[in-house]
Amino acid sequence: MLVLNRFTVPPDTRDGFLERAHAALAALAGCPGYLSGRLTRALEDTAAWTLVTEWESVGAYRRALGAFDVKVHATPLLAQSLDEPSAFETLASAGPGEPVKIMESDRAAEPWR
Repeated sequence: MLVLNRFTVPPDTRDGFLERAHAALAALAGCPGYLSGRLTRALEDTAAWTLVTEWESVGAYRRALGAFDVKVHATPLLAQSLDEPSAFETLASAGPGEPVKIMESDRAAEPWR
């Protein structure tokens, strides 16, 4: 599972943002099911930032959001991300030189479940 939180960070607030983003990434990295994460900035627009994390499963990510350190260090930052879909399930992947691996969706067949 991939989580993309996008932010617009004006240059005059960048220092505070970096400290908070590093603390959020560290809190998330300490959670079971966390696979990787990175803080990125757009090359074309230095006010555009993304916090990207990868998780074993939807459940692992949702449980991480309930962890104390995540509530203290990550949730306030994530609340400032752009209001758009941020959690994506992986439906196909391929490593370097590997064939495409297709995965089943974790979503329930009926949308009301």
